[in-house]
Parts: sequence; C-alpha cells; structure tokens
Amino acid sequence: MRVEERFLKYVKVHTTSSEESGTHPSFKGEFDLASQLRDELTELGLEKVRMDDKCYVYGFLPASKGLEDKTPIGFIAHMDTSNEASGENVNPIIHKNFNGESVTLPGSGFVMTKEKYPELARMKGETLVTSDGTTLLGADDKAGVAEIMTMLEILTESDNIKHGPIWVAFTPDEEIGEGTDFFDVEGFGAKFAYTVDGGDVDEVEYENFNAASAKVTVKGLSVHPGSAKDTMINASKVAMEFNAMLPIEECPEMTEGREGFFHLTDMKGRVSEAVLSYIIRDHDLNKFEAKKKLICEIGDKINAKYGDGTVSVNVNDSYYNMLEKIKPHMHLIENAKAAIVKAGLEPKVNPVRGGTDGAMLSYKGLPCPNLGTGGFFFHGEQECTSFQRLHKAVEILLNIVSIYAEFSIQ
Repeated sequence: MRVEERFLKYVKVHTTSSEESGTHPSFKGEFDLASQLRDELTELGLEKVRMDDKCYVYGFLPASKGLEDKTPIGFIAHMDTSNEASGENVNPIIHKNFNGESVTLPGSGFVMTKEKYPELARMKGETLVTSDGTTLLGADDKAGVAEIMTMLEILTESDNIKHGPIWVAFTPDEEIGEGTDFFDVEGFGAKFAYTVDGGDVDEVEYENFNAASAKVTVKGLSVHPGSAKDTMINASKVAMEFNAMLPIEECPEMTEGREGFFHLTDMKGRVSEAVLSYIIRDHDLNKFEAKKKLICEIGDKINAKYGDGTVSVNVNDSYYNMLEKIKPHMHLIENAKAAIVKAGLEPKVNPVRGGTDGAMLSYKGLPCPNLGTGGFFFHGEQECTSFQRLHKAVEILLNIVSIYAEFSIQ
C-alpha cells in the first residue's frame, strides 16, 4: 500500500485526545486506530506485536541475516490528534498539481493564500492534501504513522535494503502531554529512537522547550453591588490584574526561535471565583525557572494587596529540553542529516517551539530526537501536507535504516 493511501485511511479514524477525560487513553476512539495498526503489523510479519490496555502499540522487525548485532533503532509516532480543532468526520481534499498560490477549503470557503501561509509556495506542483476546512487534517501525526508503516512494508517485501534490529511504537495522547506516561521503554528494546512527528521532511529537531503548566485560582468576595464599596473583591477583575502583571512581550504572538513565553490558554470567571490556565515555555533552563518563579511572585503580590488566600498558583513541570540527553549521542543527528542529504535535500536543524514524545523519552533513557513528516499548519483547519513529501519522508526513514545497518554502538 502506498504511503498516501495509508495516510488517507488513517486520517478518517477519529482519535482526538481529551484533557478532560481522566482516562488512559483519553478517548476510546484511539483504540480503533491502534487495533488497525496492530493488525497491520502482524500482517507484515513483525514479531512481538502487541497493543496494551493503555493503547500503546509495539512491534519488532528482526535484523537482516548477519546484522543481528547492529544497534537496535526505533521509530515512534502518535495516533491522537489535537483537540484545538475537530478531528471527527475528516474529509481529505486532494489538490493535484497545486499552483503554490492559494487554496480554497471547500467545506468552509476559507482561502489560504501564500501571503498568509508562505509555506504553501514550497509545494508548488505537488499533490496538496488538506481537509475540507471544517476539521483538521490529522497529518499531526498520522503522516508519521503512515510513513513508518510504509517503511516497514518496504523492508519486509524487499531483500535489497539491509537493516539491523528495528522497533516501532505508536502512542496515544501525545497532544495532551501524556504520550509517554505508560510507554514501556525497557520492553521497547531499542537503544535509540526517532519520533516522526511534524515539520517539513528536511528538518531534524533535538532542542525543545522546557515546559510547565500553571493554574491560577482567584477567590473573590461577592456582595450585592449596591453595598459593595470597600468590601467586594471581584475575582474576575483580580484575574485580569494578575495577567496584566506578566511581561507583555513574553507571549507566543511576540516571540520566536528560542524565546520563551507565558501563554494564557483558558480563563473562566465570575465575581466569587476565577481561574486562569497558562503554559510556560523556554529553551533555556535558567530562564524557564525564572518564569516559574515570576508567576508565583505575582501571586504573592496579589495576596499582599487583597489578603492571603486570594490567589493560589499551582505550577507543574510537563517536560524538559531533550538537548542535554541527545548531546552524548550526536550520531542520531549526524545520521539523520546524512539520510536527508542522501534523499537530495539540505538538512535543517531547528529548535522545536513545542515538545514531542521524544523529549520525555529522552529523559526516560531512550534518546529520541524528532524527524519531520512533511506537514504544515498543525492543530487547525488549515493543516496540510503533500503526497510527494510523504514519499520523501519514507525515503529518509529507509536511508536512516540503511545507515544504522553499519552501526554497532555498545
């Protein structure tokens, strides 16, 4: 099956993860795709294929004869899609010989122009794939899933590509930060791995944000507004005051590269209580710690003004920059770059303004940088990729496999 056929099949499976469910996986529909992948791995002849009760799928492709002692390498992609846009009833639209200028999403009438979406120009002449504009497409990360599965099919059907031991895994709930919570690192069997998750096909990523979440709860004092003077504490207004005390320039819409930010993701409020939800991000660990300290200090200042207990700030770390865990194993980066060059592209090494399963896996003992899949504009109705980029990503994965067929790292 060609990679684009797999991709178009996978995106139609509803796998939107949910931060609210409290279950693992967070949405039962993730089992639908997991079961399908388990069966496909079995049909391809992989060994040790299993799907556990948390919706993780694993498989092992034994090495070519004589290469059993080569370094086991892994490839990982996540099955869930972001809940920032609907992932149900996805209707992929194929735009053949794309003009590189603009594309209209027929379900919504939204027009994507190269001025607002400059990456579109890269795909001139390619077969562009979008949703119909009413849902996201699901390239994040079903493109990665399809690419890994197609790589495996090619390896199992051809004796011409020699390879060492290969492990694969497909994870749930990456989009809500829980993709590695129950990952069986020891049972996985690979010493090193790559997540195949996002970005263009020429990209390699091994720096990501240090990340935390913060929940700010404001307790107000509600009294009748007619007799509120010197008594009422309006929690919603105090919450607005809290947010205004954060550095105005340290927000997603005003930062880039390795610049960190505070991002207000949700707010609810009335007079008696208000809740603000933030994510905190920075590549630099010292700056990351300073940001967490600042948000707590603002809480202290608010309490000094309105009384103890007015504001409570709860900060929890989410994941850390994988850079320090990748540095001792730079063969992962050099080999990925060599694989991209072999595919006729110029590799780009970019810091991730986000996180991947690989960040947490690296801290769990499985060094795991990220490879691009050829997708763009993730987490929204404008998400897209192209058939040519899906094929090129498969080529790069096969190149990596061939390179590691010559590696034996003790």
